[in-house]
Amino acid sequence: MSGREWFINRYRNMGSNLNGDESTFQSIRVNPLKITGEELTETLIEQGVALEKVPLLDHGFKIIDSPFSLGASIEYLLGLFSLQEAASQYPVQALNPKPTDTVLDMASAPGGKTTQLASYMKNSGLIVAIDVNRDRLYATENNVERCGVINTSIHNLNALDFPEKPVFSKILLDAPCSGNFITDPNWFNRRTIDDIKRNSELQKALLSKAMSLLESKGKIMYSTCSLEPEENEFNIQWLLETHDVALEKLNGFGSPALTQINDISLDKDISRCRRFWPDVSGTQGFFSALVVKN
Repeated sequence: MSGREWFINRYRNMGSNLNGDESTFQSIRVNPLKITGEELTETLIEQGVALEKVPLLDHGFKIIDSPFSLGASIEYLLGLFSLQEAASQYPVQALNPKPTDTVLDMASAPGGKTTQLASYMKNSGLIVAIDVNRDRLYATENNVERCGVINTSIHNLNALDFPEKPVFSKILLDAPCSGNFITDPNWFNRRTIDDIKRNSELQKALLSKAMSLLESKGKIMYSTCSLEPEENEFNIQWLLETHDVALEKLNGFGSPALTQINDISLDKDISRCRRFWPDVSGTQGFFSALVVKN
């Protein structure tokens, strides 16, 4: 059995109808620090760009057609919008940081979600954006500058080495993960269950670290662009069993996360998380959980 067949069978055993040929649409996220959605769409439509508002996203627009590369446009270079896949816009929207929050972005590169955090915070409060990869962190720095973000401190740091003091009211852990076949044509040939299990262990370590950095009653948004339960539901089950936390119900995009995977029964509250099946959501594979520290 090929890797593709193995994974597709796995997803179908989890209740999905995926066939491995699904795709997602390109989308942009308007930067409300600089422009409104109405103003931006009017400007781009005048240049022949066809856009469509993405339902359930605050600032997301689907690119229907464009006579030029939007990533090379003056509007992009001025930071009026970012190129950001629709599912990836959901976690920050669901976390909904406020101008009074102190937020940690634990794996910030390339910075798309960092700038999105700042937009919800209206450039107030504080964002500490860290990443272990210095080369990728240049992209975070560039995006922060391009989008006019002024409330963010950027550091080249392994999140596991962060001093353990509960100083953050909200944490975004968009965790390093195995990815999914929607965004990587060679994904089925490159991934094995061993990769997934290895990533799962790192994700658990990052979740534990996040708990030590979070204030009481603070919130962690845990997200991955993975479809694998070891990196999603199983990690949340482990967190519920090992830490004093609760799960906040998420709505909107996606489907309720799974509470029965093959013969494994999980905590019923895990259904409060969201799982993005590409054939249902029309996006890449994704997972989001909003964790509250008791």
